[in-house]
Amino acid sequence: MDRAELAGWLRLSLTPGIGDGAARRLLAAFGLPADVFAQSETALRQVVSEAQAAALRQMPPNLQALIDQTQLWLRQREDGEDAVVRRIVTLGDAGYPRSLLETADPPLMLHVLGAEAFDLTQLGHSLAVVGSRNPTPQGASNARAFGRALGEAGLPVISGLALGVDGAAHQGALDAADAAGTGPRLATVAVVGTGLDRVYPARHRELAQRITQQGLIVSEFLLGTPPLTQNFPKRNRLIAGLARGTLVVEAALASGSLITARLTSEQGKEVFAIPGSIHSPQSRGCHALIRQGAKLVESVADILEELQPLAQQPSPDAFRPWSGGTDHGDPLLEALGFDPVSLDALGARTGWSAAALQARMLELELEGQVARLPGGLFQRMGAA
Repeated sequence: MDRAELAGWLRLSLTPGIGDGAARRLLAAFGLPADVFAQSETALRQVVSEAQAAALRQMPPNLQALIDQTQLWLRQREDGEDAVVRRIVTLGDAGYPRSLLETADPPLMLHVLGAEAFDLTQLGHSLAVVGSRNPTPQGASNARAFGRALGEAGLPVISGLALGVDGAAHQGALDAADAAGTGPRLATVAVVGTGLDRVYPARHRELAQRITQQGLIVSEFLLGTPPLTQNFPKRNRLIAGLARGTLVVEAALASGSLITARLTSEQGKEVFAIPGSIHSPQSRGCHALIRQGAKLVESVADILEELQPLAQQPSPDAFRPWSGGTDHGDPLLEALGFDPVSLDALGARTGWSAAALQARMLELELEGQVARLPGGLFQRMGAA
C-alpha cells in the first residue's frame, strides 16, 4: 500500500463524526477513499449528513503524523522477526476475511502482525475460545487442553490475548503446533483491543511473540490506541465474526465472554459451553448459555461432531494435566478448584509432599472450607 492510498484510509478513519457505518455508505457510493474525498460537499450530502459532509472536507490535524507512524510500523522489524510481516488489510482488499464482510459491522481497516505464510482468509474453520480473566485452576487447565486438542484437530484457535482463559487457549494451540513440527501451520489468532504498537496486557509480551511466529495478531484500532474499556466489546465482535463458532470455558454472568457468545449466536454460528461446579461463580455464565441453547461440551469430540468434515480427530492424549492458574489467595484452595480432586492430583498441581498436603487439608476441613469425599477425594466448599 503506497502512502497516498494509506493516507486515504487513515483520513476516513480519523474524520470526526464518520463511523464505520457512514464510511461504508460513502465507499459504496463513490469507491475508494480517494474518490470519496474528491466529491463536492453537495454530493457528499446525498449520502451523509450536512455536518458529516463538512467534516469530510476538512483535513484531520494529526493525519500526517499518523501516516508517518503507520508507515514506520509497516517497515519495522525486530530481532527474530525475519518471517514476521506487518500489513494493513482494508475493506477493498481481496485478503479481507469474508466472514467479517458477512457481519453487520465490518471494520474499515485491520492491522495484522504475524507469520508471513498466514493470512486472514485461512480462518473459515477456526473456533473462538473465550472465558474469564480469573479462571479457576480447572478452568485454566480446560482452556489450554481444549486449545491444544483443537489445534491437533486442525482448527486454529481465535481469542483475545487477555489474562486467564484467553491466554491459556492461545498457549494450548501453540503447544499443538510445536508438537506437530510439520512446517508452517496457522495455530492461533489474537484479536486485541489496542493498537498493534503495544502489547496488552504487558505480561503477555512473550506469548504475543510466540503468536507472531505461528499465527497472527489483529486489531481494527489505529496505532497508538491505548487499552480503553469501550474498545474490548468492539474487539469481541471481531472474535465472533472471524470464527466459525465460540467455546466459552468459564464466565461469570456479567462477563464480556457472554457478549462474544451472543454475537456468535446472532450470526447463526454454534455456541459451545463447558459446564462447571454449581458452587463456582465462574460457571454461572456457561450454565446460563446452556439453558439458552448452547451445546454442552465435555470433550473436544462434542465440538468436532458439529464442525465436521472440516476437523480431524485429535490424538487420544490431546488433554494435558493442569498446568497452573491464577492466584486468588490460599495456594492450596487455588489448586483445589471447585470440582472433586484426589490427593495425588493436588500434589502434581502444587508440588507439595503428601504429608504437607494432608496437614493443610485437615486445617481447611476444620475451617469448613473443604469437604472430604469418599475415595480419597476432596472438594472446595462455598463461593470463590
